Amino acid sequence: MRKLAAFACAVCAAATVLSKAPKDNGMPVAACPEVTEAVAKSAAKPHPRLFADAAGFASIKERIGKDELLTAAAEHVRAVADKMLPTSPSKRIKEGKRLLAVSRTALYRISTLAMAYRLYGDKAHLDRAIAEMRAVCAFEDWNPSHFLDVGEMSLAVAVGYDWLYADIDETTRKEMAAGLRRNGLDASLLKLWWIQAHNNWGQVCHAGILSAALALAEENPADAARYVQRCIDKLPISMKALEPNGCYPEGPGYWSYGMHFNVIAIALLESALGSDYGLASLPGFREAGNYPDIVTGPSGQPFNYADGGRGARGTHPALWWFAKRFKSPDILRYRELDNFKAYAARRDKRIVTNGHRLFPFALFWVETPPAPSGAPSSLPLVWDGQGPVPVTIQRSSWNDDEALFVGLKGGSPSGPHGHMDGGSFVMDTKGVRWAIDLGAEGYYGIEKRGMNLWSGAQDSDRWKIFRLSTWSHNVPMIDGCQQWVKGSAKIVDVKKEGTASEVTLDLSSLYTNATTVVRKGAMASDGRRYMIRDTFAGVRPGASIRWAMMTGANAAVDGDTVTLSQDGRSVTLTQCGAQKGEWTVGDGQGPNEWDSKNPGCRQLVFTVPATAEGTADIVVKFAF
Repeated sequence: MRKLAAFACAVCAAATVLSKAPKDNGMPVAACPEVTEAVAKSAAKPHPRLFADAAGFASIKERIGKDELLTAAAEHVRAVADKMLPTSPSKRIKEGKRLLAVSRTALYRISTLAMAYRLYGDKAHLDRAIAEMRAVCAFEDWNPSHFLDVGEMSLAVAVGYDWLYADIDETTRKEMAAGLRRNGLDASLLKLWWIQAHNNWGQVCHAGILSAALALAEENPADAARYVQRCIDKLPISMKALEPNGCYPEGPGYWSYGMHFNVIAIALLESALGSDYGLASLPGFREAGNYPDIVTGPSGQPFNYADGGRGARGTHPALWWFAKRFKSPDILRYRELDNFKAYAARRDKRIVTNGHRLFPFALFWVETPPAPSGAPSSLPLVWDGQGPVPVTIQRSSWNDDEALFVGLKGGSPSGPHGHMDGGSFVMDTKGVRWAIDLGAEGYYGIEKRGMNLWSGAQDSDRWKIFRLSTWSHNVPMIDGCQQWVKGSAKIVDVKKEGTASEVTLDLSSLYTNATTVVRKGAMASDGRRYMIRDTFAGVRPGASIRWAMMTGANAAVDGDTVTLSQDGRSVTLTQCGAQKGEWTVGDGQGPNEWDSKNPGCRQLVFTVPATAEGTADIVVKFAF
């Protein structure tokens, strides 16, 4: 039935293409009959209806004290809500071009306070949630020039309005509805590029506006249906990047952002309208639920390419939706179950400002898994992550905390949140991350200097930032030239024989001063040795070819070998290629005053000259 429903909507949407209102806002003149009818039925029902109805909230409440995980999560939400009571309502204070921090604070507060009130009935939580909602609804706007701010604030006000509807007086409800309509729905009719965004903006903004439309549906059901139809039509543009096997192009940091809101959009449709309209069946979407586990190493840190942050992975409430929706509890066992428990146990003071703003939504999806954490994973040891920004993952085991794990990155600097990191790698073994990626540079610190952080042009300011440039990444460099932004690293071969594996990347198009640059990464069958081999052709004779690796370990050089030591463990790197250079250990810091510090980081570097024939063969072997 669901597939037939999706087909019916698709046919209707196609039939109205020529009669759409201005192309820049993507709104259909009317939703297809099925969506129109579903929204009308939803609008006739009492609040709450977003994510759960009154019976759904009652069911959650009834499970408190019986279900261990749900109880821990609910008690966490109540404890945080208590800590939020003394805080002052949000003010419209922008940071540069963004109001996003304020929107996120409001979403965290309103979702937490409203959920706590629904479950425990403390009027103090209700009053504080209403104060927050009244404050943000009185803003002159929610900063539509940076529409992520509108998307998150719309979700914040929509869920508060819906979940607390019966306990908000009519005058205040009208005030909130007017703010949500003016600053959310109406703002989304402006000429804004996010409507057809191919990245996380589409996921976040469509989810937020969808929540507003469904929360206010009774005011004008037919008009609300148009907003719903637009989401159904346009959200797949962002979701297409997940094809064919769920590799998230913006890295695990932005997976946590975009995919959480993608899940929220689908959960909204299913809870309020009874159908996902085929969205959850789109290619790569279900597989994207496995992505966080696949790209997280035994150290607990993800392969943080693109603008991902360093550090251990936290809880992902969206994974509980994946586990429940697709009946796949395995998705929780490798990391999520333990991370969820650890987060739910937090009661520290910082939780008021640095908590997970979407954690309260997990209560709709949390179910105790039938097996404990650490259960064997059914995921592959070698993963060929395809799509617009391909990556590969090699690991020696899923069940050994000291297993060898290597992530190699393809793609282009011009990709979403791209760095000059084609061919870069991270490496874990013995429970430690040895080869690291420094991750993102702070956006506001760069923007307030007047630097253009978001231009991908070859000579743009973006590539003057150490963390984003070729200089900081674990990639080859020829004659001090940065990678070419229009090039793209291709994964050309992935082999696996037993527990041994080899990955080959063609980096050639990233280098304008070589005809061929190929990087191979080979894992030995015992998981105790790894080799990176870089071959070059068509290089200027005598050209300086730089090999580099960033690490957080201490380094001791002895001839061709470097011994790294960290947390009482050690690994060795030995040059074994036709060309060898002298190891140097740099401080891992950027050269410019705008570059953030990288405390504890070191960069291992050696350079070799190209041969008279313009070739080079560099091999580094890792032993553990």
